[in-house]
This record gives sequence, structure tokens and C-alpha cells, in this order.
Amino acid sequence: MRLPRRPRLLLPVAIALVAIVALFFLFSGIYTDYLWYDSTGFTAVFSGMVLTQIVLFVVGALLMVGIAGGNMLLAFKTRPMFGPAIFGGGSGADRYRMALDPHRKLIFIVGMGLLAIFSGSSFAGQWKTWLEFSNGASFGKTDKLFGMDISFFMFDYPFIRMVLNFLFTAVIISIVLAAITHYLYGGFRLQSPGVHASKAARIHLSVLLGIFVLLKAIAYWVDRFGLVFSDRGYVHGASYTDVNAVLPAKTILAIIALICAALFFAGVFRPGGMLPGVSFGLLVLSAILIGGVYPALVEQFQVKPNQQGKESAYIQRNIQATREAYNIDKVEVETYNAQADPAKVQANGDTSVSGVRLLDPALLGSTYEQTQRIRGFYSFADPLDVDRYPDSSGKPVDHIVGVRELTGPPTEQNNWINRVLKYTHGYGFVAAPGNQVDSSGLPAYDAKDMPVTGPLVDSTKLKESRIYFGENESASEYVIAGGDPNNPQELDYPETGGTGQKNTTYTGKGGVPVGSFFNRLLYAAKYSEANIVLSGDINDASKILYVRNPRDRVEKVAPFLTLDGNPYPAIVDGRIQWIVDGYTTSNDYPYAQSQSLGDMTRDTSTDRRVIAQQPSDKINYIRNSVKATVDAYDGTVKLYAWDANDPLLKTWSSAFPGVISPASEMSADLRQHVRYPEDLFKVQRFTLSRYHITDPGAFYGGQDVWNVPGDPTQGDKNIKQPPYYLTTTMPGTNTPAFSLTTTFVPRQGPNLAAFMAVNSTAGPEYGRMRILRMPPSATPIPGPGQAQNAFQSRFAGELNLLGVGASSVRYGNLLTLPYAGGLVYIEPVYIQVTAGGGQEPYPILQRVLVSFGSKIGVARTLEEALAEVFGGEQQQQQPSDQQQAQPNTSNSALNTAISNAKKAYADAQKALQASPPDWDAYGDAQKRLEEALQALEGANAQQPAATPSPSASPSASPSASPSASASPSASPSASQSASPSPTSTTS
Repeated sequence: MRLPRRPRLLLPVAIALVAIVALFFLFSGIYTDYLWYDSTGFTAVFSGMVLTQIVLFVVGALLMVGIAGGNMLLAFKTRPMFGPAIFGGGSGADRYRMALDPHRKLIFIVGMGLLAIFSGSSFAGQWKTWLEFSNGASFGKTDKLFGMDISFFMFDYPFIRMVLNFLFTAVIISIVLAAITHYLYGGFRLQSPGVHASKAARIHLSVLLGIFVLLKAIAYWVDRFGLVFSDRGYVHGASYTDVNAVLPAKTILAIIALICAALFFAGVFRPGGMLPGVSFGLLVLSAILIGGVYPALVEQFQVKPNQQGKESAYIQRNIQATREAYNIDKVEVETYNAQADPAKVQANGDTSVSGVRLLDPALLGSTYEQTQRIRGFYSFADPLDVDRYPDSSGKPVDHIVGVRELTGPPTEQNNWINRVLKYTHGYGFVAAPGNQVDSSGLPAYDAKDMPVTGPLVDSTKLKESRIYFGENESASEYVIAGGDPNNPQELDYPETGGTGQKNTTYTGKGGVPVGSFFNRLLYAAKYSEANIVLSGDINDASKILYVRNPRDRVEKVAPFLTLDGNPYPAIVDGRIQWIVDGYTTSNDYPYAQSQSLGDMTRDTSTDRRVIAQQPSDKINYIRNSVKATVDAYDGTVKLYAWDANDPLLKTWSSAFPGVISPASEMSADLRQHVRYPEDLFKVQRFTLSRYHITDPGAFYGGQDVWNVPGDPTQGDKNIKQPPYYLTTTMPGTNTPAFSLTTTFVPRQGPNLAAFMAVNSTAGPEYGRMRILRMPPSATPIPGPGQAQNAFQSRFAGELNLLGVGASSVRYGNLLTLPYAGGLVYIEPVYIQVTAGGGQEPYPILQRVLVSFGSKIGVARTLEEALAEVFGGEQQQQQPSDQQQAQPNTSNSALNTAISNAKKAYADAQKALQASPPDWDAYGDAQKRLEEALQALEGANAQQPAATPSPSASPSASPSASPSASASPSASPSASQSASPSPTSTTS
């Protein structure tokens, strides 16, 4: 019974509608991508990628269908005229053929279509390999084994392997499909005894197998070049066994495979399975004996008994190649005794360390939020960033900087209109000198508030403070900005008067216009949001902003780069710009050691997930080839060729001409904010922990291998201490330089092995990397962990007193600086205070710890701590006869000091509990508490040695126990029995 006409039409109509909808969503995704690239000015990247992928897809699909489908059709065309009857009787294939034969055309078309999609997609996914091959630049260096330019291994070899893999896949699929077709249509039968095949089937399959073995011969020959990436030996790269056993074995196997391919082709003319069987057996046997057993015997009986001697030349190749590939071949290693010279201290004074950065960007994010967030829907990045800005005298000073980003509307107002149309951007640049705090221990901001005010704003001529593009999670969502400037709808910043908020209208050139109905329809489909079409607040001047994270933005316009995990904001030419460092990386540099990028860059910051983790992909080559900027207001992206000599950058510049600008186009203001990138430095210090050794014998022995120390402030030896940006003066120089620094400890032992710094100031010295190596025979120098332990045990009483009550002690970054022939350790100590009004705890700087040689000091300020350390040995105070004769007077002084301390502490707590906290009152209370505790210390010093301390000291009474927020110095009565007086300078 036939169905009525209308129901029969419903199915194709439904299928057509589904196809139209699917195609529309596919089109909307591609076209909105084009619109985004067009809005950023990088359509050349979009068109280059899309055209390359389309061409590769078509080529891959046609080749695969042509090879596999052609062989399948050939098998069908050469089927026996009488089908299965030529071998007598039926077989299990008959019922399959009878079921499939009526639908063979449909099956063939669908099957080839799926094969085309999968093979074309796979081939198109290799677009980077093709572009590197077709645009590869010469390195001007040759490898040690084959004498070929490095570019062959970086660009040509991966492409050759890609083509071979594709052809292997095509031939294998062809063999399988041809065999199935011959079997179904009677070309051969699997029956006892043996295999019975028609002449056409035998010739066809013999040729295909011969082609497969011929490809194997080519692969054996090409594999010879892959030995430069071998991991068989003590290090990566061709080892003794690879050169003396595997290399000749590959050559012999290539010849044998050619012979075997000829035997398979001979099967075309000679019936029977003897020749294919002999050739297959010969190939397998030679692969096992020559390719496997022989190299294993050489490794076991020649190399292992004398590995150092046999591998020495190849270890030397690896050392040289690794140092070149990671750009550490020019690092300067010098012996540094690190013995403090008092004469140098007297000659130099302490000016080279007195301005060191104390504020820790990893801790102060919550402090910035509590003091500068203004409203709960703003936030600052964690960690904050370190940059340089000039002080009033024009001298560059390390600053802790951040931008006030928007997290989204308040929870009760979190709807589409507010989220997309009203709360569109953050506002403001906040900065504080890294070497200053105010009287309360808070950052001494020189750029703050809304609108932004402060000396830094005036000196940098900041014109635009709005943050439409930033690192906050909200930047991963889209917003629609712009519109009628006479009727602004976007929240700019809160105000105390009027409506309570200042509104604005976006006028930036970034973003995609969504005034037309068509564009709105496309983005409604892209984001599955009908409001984009229906909203009456969107007009001809509206723009949709998306991909707003600066790192994601640069990654999209430059997909050939690996990006640093920590972009940072800077005021450049009056605008807030995000600076992002881009790397060209590869895992194809011959003889270089390959490591996981994620493992090499892992430290406290990445473990805390506050900085983007790098992928675990292995690399053995890296260059900081590009400096990128993203305008925080309009999203403009600019790429600058920072390392124009990098062959990889030259290759990609050729693939995408005009996309990367020369470094000469960078403004002078931008150059002042360029810094050496963190992830590159982490990779280099990881590599240098082993590859500072250049002698193959010493390298093999491994006696001088270093480790990056664990972060002593985290208490976990398995988490590496991060590198620190700070301004320091290296030995032999008189000018302080903004640098990125780190330390090394021996593989076995906690002592300091070396200190490393790289100049991070743009100019002739930029990138100069120096290692100050401690001589193994000299007096051991404490490592960071030992310095931290010394600080904590030396001033246990005072530091514990800071953490009583509702507060806790937090240690800032432990900085290491070379000074006067020795090394200075400087560590800020914060108290985590809980303020009133439901605010979250946040740290306030309260102490500075300094260690130099055998001296240790602690004080409220760095200058005071340095004075303790560099001011000479302080004499122990001995009780005099007059002091012993006046116990009543000293007791009275003690009681007065304790009473004053209690009052000051109570006033400080009251100021903190106010909403908002009264920082002026808090600072005044801190000063009075400091004076009271100093009086307490002086009165206690007059007590006879045998007289116990009064039990009414602030540390003994809960009501008088200063919390971390209100305890500027330790009470000797509470701590002297546990540790020496904090003013003592003897460790």
C-alpha cells in the first residue's frame, strides 16, 4: 500500500529544513569569525588559514577517495565473469553480496563521502606543517651527523613524514577495501587447502602490497634523518648506537625493502604465493635481526660497559645544540665567593638595596581589592604585576600595578540587559611603588580611585582608563557596547551624588557592528540568544565585543605563537595596554634535549592556578620572537618582531606577510615597559640547572647539577620558587637594572649553588644573562630555605606575636640580591588582618627581614632593617648597679608602657572594625603602639638579669595581645626567652 502524497513529502522537507538550519549555524560560525578578524585588522590571517585548510582538505579528500575508491572500483571491474562459481560451490560471502549488491552505489557514495571527510579533515589539520614547509627559512647552521641545514629537520622532515603517513594510510585502506570487494565478488576464496584467487585479484593485491613495501623502503631511508631526535642514548640526539648500528641498519633495511617490493611486483607475472611469502618473511626477519637485535647487542655489549667514553662526542653535540636551541649559549657564568666585605659596605653604603621592591604582587591582590575595589562588582588580578614607572626625580621605580576589572553585575541584578548592555567594562589603573608603604603598612598608591588620580596619572598623561578588554573571567563573555552618546547606558563608575553612577558610551574602533538585522541574527545564532535580535537598546552604533581576554585575543590573531602565561598592563602613550610575550617553539631542533613545556614552567604561580599553565607539549626550541600589545579600551592588537633573526619567525612572517610589524615601530614609551618574559626565563633556568655544564665528562658525572629551590614561603619543597622581577645592581656594574632573578641549589643539599639574573630593560643590555656561581670549595652559603628557617627561628617570638588574635603572619617573596661581595636576603612580613563591614582578610606590611653574611635584622622598614645589619655589631646591654638599685622605677615604666600599648592596640582594633576602616586613626594608633612597645623594651632592658618579666606584658594578656594589624614590634618580655632581642644583629 502506497502512502498518500503529503506524508511522503514530509520526510524530505524535514530533512531539507534540518540541513538548512545546520548550514545556517555553520555559516554563522564561519562568517562571524571573519567579522571578528575584519574588526581587528587581521583578515590576512583568517583568509590564509581558511584557504590553506580548504586546499589541504580538498587535496587530502580527493587523494584518499581517488586511491581507495579507485582501487575498490578496480576490484569490482575485474571481478570474475561467473562470480563465485569459478572456484566451485558457494561460500559465506554469497549472502553478504546478495544483501549489499542492490545498494552498492549508495554504500559506495556514503562510504567515500565519510572517508573524504575524515581524511580531508586530518590533512587540513596539518596546515601549520604545510606552511612551515612551503615558507621555511634557512637557519644557516648544519647538523653534525648529516651536514644538512637545521631547516631540513625543522620544516622539511615533518612534512615528508606527514605525506608518508598519509600514503601509508591510503594504501592500507585500499588493500582492505580491494580485498573485501574481491572476496564478495568471487575474486578469491579462503578455503582448504590455501587461498584461491583469480588472476586479476592476485595481480591487483600483489601490486598494492608491493607499493606498501616500496613506501616502507622510503620510510626506512627517511627514518635515518629522524635519528637526530633519538632518545636511546644518555641524552637526546643520535647516540653511539644510533650512528654506528641503527644508521647502517636503516640503510640496509631500505635496500632489503626495495628487493622485497620487487618480489611482490614479480608476483604479477608469476602465479602462486611463494614470492610474496618469501618477500614478506625476508622483510620481517631483517627488521627483527638488523633493525632490532643488532642495535640492542651494540648497546648492551659495546656502549653500556664504557658509556661515558662512547657517548662523549654525542653528549657534546647535545650540550651545544641544547644551549643554542634554548638561547642560553651566551650566558655568562662567573665565580662569586659571596663573602660579605665590610670595606665594600662602607664604600658603597646601602643605596643599591634600600630601594628594593618589598610589596609582593602574589599577596597584595586582596589588599588592592579591599582598599581600591570601590564596589563589589570590581576585582583585581591575582597575582598583580610588576612594572617600572619614574618617580618625581625621573628615576625608574618598581611598581605593583593592576587594573580594576568588572566581574559582572550584582547577583540580584544579574540579567541579560545588565550583563551585556550595562556592565560592559572595568575602570581604572591602580599602582603603588614597590619600595614604599604608608604609616599603616598599606601600599602608598600613586595611581588610585575612580576617576583615576595620583602623581603617576599626571606623569604618564593617562587619557583613557576604561577596561573593556581584560583578564577577568567575565572577559570570556561578550558585551554589546556603544549606542547613542547623548543617552549613555553603560555604567562607567560609581558616584556619591546624583544617580549614584556615572554612565558612558563606548566609542572605540574595536568590535563588530551589530546595527544591521543580518549581523544581529548571526550573533543570535552564534550565542543562542534571541535578545540580540529583539532588544530595542541595540542600534546602528552598537558593537559586539568578544574574545576580550588579551591572551586569547593574541592567540587568535597569531595561532602560530605560544604565549606567555602572564600578560601585564602598562600605561603606554596615555592608554592602558596589555603587553603579551609570544614565543615561537618547536620540538624538531636536532640533538637538542626535549622537555615538557608545562613541567619546565611549573612553579608556585602555576600550581595556584593564578597564572595560565602552559601545555604539556614537549619542545626543544624556543624564542621570545614577538612582543604583542592589546589596547584595554578598543582591543587593538599589534604584533612586533622582537627577535627578527629567528628563522621560525621569518617563516611565519613569510606565510602571513604584513601581519607582524618590525620592532622599530614600537614607541619609546612602549619600550620602557618591555620586560624579559617569565615563562622563557623559567624554561631557561630549568635547562641551565643541568646545561650550565659544558664538559661532557662532568655532564655525564652529574656532580654539579643544580635544582631550582622549593618556594620557602609555601613550605613545599616540590613547588619551585618563582622568579622575581626587581631592580638590582650586578657585580661589576654601577647602574641598577630592572631584572628577572632566581637562585639555584645543588641537587643534593640546601646551600646556595648560584644566583642568576637577566637584564629586563629594553636596550643594549636587554637579555644579558649572568650566573654568579658559588665555588664548591668555599664556605657554604645558605640557600633560600635555610634563610627562611633562620628568619623564622631567629625572630620566632616577634613574628608569632604578630599573628595572635584574629590575624595571621604571611611571608612575602624572599628576594636575593648580590651586594658588597656577598648576598642579601630580603623578605617582607605581612599580617593578614580582618577588617570590619564583612570585608575579607587582606595583608598589610609590618616587618622587613634582612640577612647579610652572618647578620640578621628585622624592623618596620627596610632602611631600619638595613641599618641593623650594616650598622655593625650591637652590644648586649648589661644591667648596671643603678638599674639594679631602682626596680620600683623600672617596674613603673613597664606598667606605663604596657598600659599605653593596651590603649593603642584597642584603638587600632576599633579603627579596623569601622566600616569602612578608619585608616587615619589606625595609622595614629600604630604609631602610638610602636612608641609604647619601644618604651616597654627600654624599660625591660633596665630590669636585672635575674628579674622575671612582668606577667602583664601585652603578650600575656588576651586583652592586650596586639593582633597582627596592631603589633609593630615584639615585646621582649614575650619573646626574649625564645629568641634573641630583635635589635641584635648576630645570627
